[in-house]
Amino acid sequence: MTVALLVLASMIGDRFGAAHQLTLDVISPLQKVASRLADGIGDFTDDYVGLWSVRAENKRLHTLVDKYMSELGEYREAYRTYLHLQTLLEFKEKQEFRLLTARVVGKDPAYWFQTILIDRGKADDIADGMVVLTPEGVVGQVIHVSEHYSKVLLANAPSSAIDAMVQKNRVRGILKGAGEKGFVLNYVLKNTDVAVGDHIVTAGIGGVFASGIALGVVSAVREKERGMFQEIEVQPAVDFQKLEYVLIDPTDRQKILREMNLSVE
Repeated sequence: MTVALLVLASMIGDRFGAAHQLTLDVISPLQKVASRLADGIGDFTDDYVGLWSVRAENKRLHTLVDKYMSELGEYREAYRTYLHLQTLLEFKEKQEFRLLTARVVGKDPAYWFQTILIDRGKADDIADGMVVLTPEGVVGQVIHVSEHYSKVLLANAPSSAIDAMVQKNRVRGILKGAGEKGFVLNYVLKNTDVAVGDHIVTAGIGGVFASGIALGVVSAVREKERGMFQEIEVQPAVDFQKLEYVLIDPTDRQKILREMNLSVE
């Protein structure tokens, strides 16, 4: 109706100037509001479309980031595996006797008989009693062999006992496994010079381990109120929680005792 009034006023001309002015006064504010409303709707539509585009782009970028992070994780793992295998290879090349690399394929969490399963067995000339190592030191000893797999008793298992000695002064004792706590070195007299940081190695007694293979480092020394021996805790040289590959010599065990010389320090 307001539009009709405006047209009518225009057709009549100046004779109805007051009416024309009145019509303009009424219509102009309405047109202004309508114009702002239309502009606002347009801006809202543009903003909405723009926001939707940004969200779509963000989603695409997040997908790419997830993809690249996954690939980066794979590359990092491959690089770490490469470094680990390179360390094993360098260690093997330094030895005069043949070492066979085995992969850890299983673990037995039982407290008293903590064991790992490796993918080498009788087909690879593995036999009960053979020593299992890493470049860091003693892992344990083979206790059961099948055609293609072997079970290894870990050195830190509570059922494990190894003849050991303090490297700096050759004082001997028995290294007992203590599970997650590492080792305890038993039967070392109170008047013996043993301190935190001393290296503990195999003593070479008993016909199993050669002398001088790394076992661990003294982490605590206490004198018992009773008895003649010290209480010595030892941090293992090997991280038993992170075993992936180990080394084992499939040759005659007596040859190991004659040829192995893996002193630390």
